[in-house]
Amino acid sequence: MIDRIEWLGHASFRITGSPLIYIDPWRVTRGDQPADIILITHDHYDHCSPADVEKLRAPWTVVITNAMAADIIERATILRPWQVINVGSVSIKAVPAYNSHHPQQFGGLGYVISMDRYDIYYAGDTDIIPEMPRIGCDIAILPIGGRQTMNATSAVEAVKVLHPRWVIPSHWGSPSEGGTLVDVREFRQGAEQMAQIVVPERAR
Repeated sequence: MIDRIEWLGHASFRITGSPLIYIDPWRVTRGDQPADIILITHDHYDHCSPADVEKLRAPWTVVITNAMAADIIERATILRPWQVINVGSVSIKAVPAYNSHHPQQFGGLGYVISMDRYDIYYAGDTDIIPEMPRIGCDIAILPIGGRQTMNATSAVEAVKVLHPRWVIPSHWGSPSEGGTLVDVREFRQGAEQMAQIVVPERAR
């Protein structure tokens, strides 16, 4: 499963195979294979891009997001924290994502994607929150940028709480929007004794 998770830059990811899942697609290439599922965490431009959703949307595509982003993305299914939706063989649970920049009432989401006997936690724009011990996962995708998200040090603490087998850093690689390779190295040094740190090469 870990080999099927592709980093598309900043906080955007793709899980290949069937179904094909995009998470917070941003600056994707037109002509990419249409998505089966698109997950949007919240309504900020670098996570919720109507133009990118339309590049990937097909008649069968299921778009899932929170209420605020649904005002921007047409024909989206709205989830609230802890709600679950099943799409074919995949179970998707919305979980809370919040911090001082994104208060809880903002309704930001992370997701736990359960497929092929793995639970993948995409944390979204969040800090360490009291709900994290309730989130079980095999693979955690955690922000390290420190700009309206956890920084590398906080992400190491999140690994201690979550106990994943693998961890992938997000929110980096776009200097104007988040962390850098320095943050990736700091995160790896802090967390590599607790989980396998996977830093995928950018897929485009």
